Amino acid sequence: MNTLQGNLVKLRALEPEDLEFLFQIENDESFWEISHTQTPFSKYVLKQYLENAHLDIFETKQLRLIIEENSSEKKVGMIDLFDFNPQHKRAGIGILIHPDFQQKGFASEALSLLIQYSFLHLQLNQLYANIMSDNEKSLLLFEKHSFKKVGTKKEWIFSDGKMKDEILFQLIKE
Repeated sequence: MNTLQGNLVKLRALEPEDLEFLFQIENDESFWEISHTQTPFSKYVLKQYLENAHLDIFETKQLRLIIEENSSEKKVGMIDLFDFNPQHKRAGIGILIHPDFQQKGFASEALSLLIQYSFLHLQLNQLYANIMSDNEKSLLLFEKHSFKKVGTKKEWIFSDGKMKDEILFQLIKE
């Protein structure tokens, strides 16, 4: 499983022991804007989600992985493939790093690992990301990994009492 192992982090499947971490992240209102969440998740619902996490990406059309720091095995975030479409060889990609672990290179390496995995093992032709125009860290992260801005969805997201633009980025396999 070297494809999902880097120098700083490894990406791994969800485990039942991740329930508390998932509960903390999914119910942190500061993340709701980027995850399009509007209501809290119960531990019961998240436990059911974990019980089905073993299902294949071809069945569920999504893949969520824990980003774990190599040196301490601490959970530092999550990275997802969503809207997986094997017919058209594409998927959306999203990443969340807990604020305590931001600006340490974890997101960059995790994104690089998942790009490599997606193109090599899933045989995807392209990945895309939807990033709010005021999310400077994410904009820079995806640009650093050669994602290209292909469009702007004007006034797409309503958050904090105002409409915000969302930028569509795309990475096509070379």
